Amino acid sequence: MSDDEFQEEKELDISSTDVVTKYKTAAEIINKALQLVISECKPKTKIVDICEKGDNFIREQTASVYKNAKKKIEKGIAFPTCISVNNVVCHFSPLASDESLLEENDVVKIDMGCHIDGFIAVVAHTHVLQEGPVSGKAADVIAAANTAAEVALRLVRPGKKNKDVTEAIQKVATAYDCKIVEGVLSHQLKQFVIDGNKVVLSVSNPETRVDDAEFEENEVYAVDIVASSGEGKPKLLDEKQTTIYKRAVDKSYHLKMKASRFIFSEISQKFPIMPFTARALEEKRARLGLVECMNHDLLQPYPVLHEKPGDIVAHIKFTVLLMPNGSDRITSHPLQQLQPTKTVDDPEIKAWLALATKTKKKGGGKKKKGKKAGAQDDAAEAEPMDEVTNGAPSQ
Repeated sequence: MSDDEFQEEKELDISSTDVVTKYKTAAEIINKALQLVISECKPKTKIVDICEKGDNFIREQTASVYKNAKKKIEKGIAFPTCISVNNVVCHFSPLASDESLLEENDVVKIDMGCHIDGFIAVVAHTHVLQEGPVSGKAADVIAAANTAAEVALRLVRPGKKNKDVTEAIQKVATAYDCKIVEGVLSHQLKQFVIDGNKVVLSVSNPETRVDDAEFEENEVYAVDIVASSGEGKPKLLDEKQTTIYKRAVDKSYHLKMKASRFIFSEISQKFPIMPFTARALEEKRARLGLVECMNHDLLQPYPVLHEKPGDIVAHIKFTVLLMPNGSDRITSHPLQQLQPTKTVDDPEIKAWLALATKTKKKGGGKKKKGKKAGAQDDAAEAEPMDEVTNGAPSQ
């Protein structure tokens, strides 16, 4: 490897301050976009209109940064705004013709992402359309997802293994008498890669296996937790609801239909790497063309999944940088006040929540690269959750 290649390879992770700045710029934009979308979530509002406002905000804000860079920097939406309600688990980002409305007391999951030069910040948040504290089953599910996310934040750290996180997430859900939704993966993020090969499985089962992996310094992860009051085994009810896709860059096929070729050309130009919504394509042609693209595996779909009617699903996702001085969560939003019916009494969960997310440097010295987080580091600078029973720490 030449010096230039080594330098380029080296700059792709957060050992470079420039890369950290890009991650944090993307995070600042997505946190503001989330705040905007939450403020727009009101009863009788069309879901598609809110999704569009979220996406437009990301486009506008990313267009205003790094304008004078020496070489052109790609930037924009890394994951389209999704608003999934009640028992809908994820990926609901409807077409312009959809008439779905939000209603009073809906449990709303907002999921979105932004990137600067391919460095991705994603976030998901759960918000209930009501005044005052959230109580009952909804509070239990949101507290379960949030407490699991807080535990994961403290365990996704150099020296720990992905299976440690999977087991801890399960234990938290059980404490709230909830289920973690199957099939949800927390992925490592790399430049222009939203679904890196290093993953954390939310639920371990015989059908879904992932390689054992150890977290390392200078890695970035999207920690993704989805909890349900139901069975946690969601189903695809209607393929027509799927509107989010990602181009499968390793696949090729000579499309037969003119509409398919037109749409795939548009996708390749506008959305060569990141997930996109079919709403951003010419709708009539998209309906025809996407089918053939899907049939030949040119696109990876993000299906809209459902738990059973009456079930409540909560979603928390954040982006974390594994910095030399500890974990830096760069995307989040405070929850509403929760009044769950369950409290966390398990001493192991309480111990996890009391772990440090940052390490104090002793004598002004720098933490050595590759040093595994030990018990001494764990207690160095504890940032416990304010209220374990509440499940809604201030952030």
